[in-house]
Amino acid sequence: MSKFNVRVYGILLNEHKQVLVSDEYIRGEYYTKFPGGGLEFGEGTRECLQREFKEEMNLDVSIEDHIYTTDIFQMSAFTVEQQIIAIYYFANALHPITVPIRTAAFDFDEQQLQLYEQTKQIETFRFIDWKNFTADAITLPIDKIVTSLLREKY
Repeated sequence: MSKFNVRVYGILLNEHKQVLVSDEYIRGEYYTKFPGGGLEFGEGTRECLQREFKEEMNLDVSIEDHIYTTDIFQMSAFTVEQQIIAIYYFANALHPITVPIRTAAFDFDEQQLQLYEQTKQIETFRFIDWKNFTADAITLPIDKIVTSLLREKY
């Protein structure tokens, strides 16, 4: 097993200056994070992020400017022998979002809750208004850094 886990995440803003987040329940814990996931062997980081949006939301996106790459040590929350390297880009939806967008955090439907029994994880999406978009609204440590950077720059 590799000692490094490369993750790629997208910051997608809508026309109302709201930020897309993923609310997830994984292994008995709740997480609010940015959409994205793990880099697979043989793909570039932008290609990875496009694949992740397609898999998670059936959404085609263009990958725009690079925002941040991890410059601190961050151990994986799930595999203590792994160090996380996270890369963040802006992403733009190429067509309207068709998956359900929730208005409340962790608003999983019955079908998603049933799926949890098989997969041990569920995910749903919502937008956070820019005025409420703070590091406190996000769970993962590197995502908090990116949230603060975005708040400072934009």
